[in-house]
Formats: sequence, C-alpha cells, structure tokens
Amino acid sequence: MTFNSNADVSGSGATRRGPGGGAIVGGIGGLGGLGAIAVILLQIFTGGDFTSLLGGVGTQGAPAQETEIANCTTGADANTNDACRLAAGSKSINQFWAGHVQGYRPPQLVIVDGQTPTACGTASNATGPFYCPPEETVYIDPTFFGVLEQQFGDEAGPLAQLYVLAHEYGHHIQQITGIFDRYPSNGTGPLSNGVRAELQADCFAGAWVADAANTTDENGVPFLQPPTEAQIRDALEAAATVGDDHIQAQSGRVNPESWTHGSSEQRQRWFVTGYQSGVGACDTFAVGRNL
Repeated sequence: MTFNSNADVSGSGATRRGPGGGAIVGGIGGLGGLGAIAVILLQIFTGGDFTSLLGGVGTQGAPAQETEIANCTTGADANTNDACRLAAGSKSINQFWAGHVQGYRPPQLVIVDGQTPTACGTASNATGPFYCPPEETVYIDPTFFGVLEQQFGDEAGPLAQLYVLAHEYGHHIQQITGIFDRYPSNGTGPLSNGVRAELQADCFAGAWVADAANTTDENGVPFLQPPTEAQIRDALEAAATVGDDHIQAQSGRVNPESWTHGSSEQRQRWFVTGYQSGVGACDTFAVGRNL
C-alpha cells in the first residue's frame, strides 16, 4: 500500500533494537538450504521460537540497544524505508483496532536490527516476524523480506509487508480479547486451534487492509491510499508463499497432520474473507470442518 506523502506518521512508539545481545554464535547447522528456510518460514506469524532447529544459532555479548525509529515523520518517509513503513503501518492498525476492541491497548513494535533476545526466543531475520504474548510485543526484522525474495523469488512489496505486520497484530487481538485462552494449543493438523488462530489473524489482516485508507493522522489526512489490485495480488502471493503445503512442498512431502498455519488456499481465502466482509466474519473457530 502507498502512504499519502503528507501524512504525519511520527510518534508511532515503535523502536529499533539491536544488535540484541551481541553477535550470532554459530550458524544454520544441519538444516541447510530449503530445510533451514522451511524452519524460518514455520515461524512466520507465530509466537513460537524454533531457533533450536537451526543448529547452533545463539547470542552472546552486550545487552540490546533500543532507540526510536529515525527519519520517520511523513508518509513519504514510509514509502521509501521499510522500518518506517512498518512503524507508520502500526499507527493505522492501532487506530483500526481501537475502533473495534473496547479498551484496546496497542502492542509494542520492535524493529529488529540483527537480532535481539525476547521472552519468546531470539528475534532475527532467521526467525521471521512474530508476536510474543508474554511481552505483548511484535518483533520484525525488515531484512526478512529480502530472505523471502531470495529463496522463493517472491518480492514482498509494501502491502505484503504490511499484511505480515497486520497479521502479527491480529495475534495481539487474540491475546488481549482472550481468544488464546479460550482456544489453547491442541497440537497440529489442518483443523487444529493453531491453524485456526493463524487463519483468523490472516482474516483480521484482510479486514484492516480494506479499511486502512479510512484511518487518519491528527490533521485528518488519511495515512494510506486505497490498495490497488496489483497490491492485493502481492499480498495474496505472500499469503500463498507461507502456506504450510507450499513450504512443505519445497522439501518434497506434504503432510497436513503437521500443519501449524494452514494451506496456501486457506490463507488466501481467509484474507479475502476479512477484506470483503470485515472483522465479524473472522471467527475461524466456529466453522467446524469447513475451515
């Protein structure tokens, strides 16, 4: 999506943190190539930490350094800088959810520079974007989008990036409204609570995208322009790329019983459901086997 160049996006509250505990120790071990990328993508849109599967990735050294996002005051800045785009996007997403959830409290957004320790494990471009429920914080390293493009040839354009961010904010909604408590993890599989939670977050993201152009800065200037058809296709391609079946196909075997996020078709369909019908259509826990 494109920000209006004169929109005021300052004061998002987002911070940049890094190097986050020092240098990376070791590297991606026995899961080289697509095996490692499968683990990386497994973590997209989750609050889990699978860094142990990467074989020796760890941290050491000084504590994390945290600063405000620099050079991020206007929509023009957000259109040219990934970190600013995410910070600016958070202002729109927070405004959207404040209108839908009584007593809404925003999560913290941390732009990761290199890596940083969290209560949910190490955040870096190797772990992908995630939401950490105990901290009520979204962690995202913008260089992750380059990893995605490099491995799958799928360029994550502006709307795809904001879709990822809005998905993580969807998990925050699940946390603060008690959805996680009502539907705790019950294992993996195509009908598991975990898959339902991920698809609901996709739906929430679609609902925000549909309404994003109606969110405004303090002067009444819309933060964002309405999405174009090409940008919607970009977001849907991103959703397909992180479908469990698509990820597993890269390693040669698709096993629905191990799914944690849903298929490419499901992820696209629930995003479109939210986009077309809004938040009220996003109860993925009420659809039985027709997920």
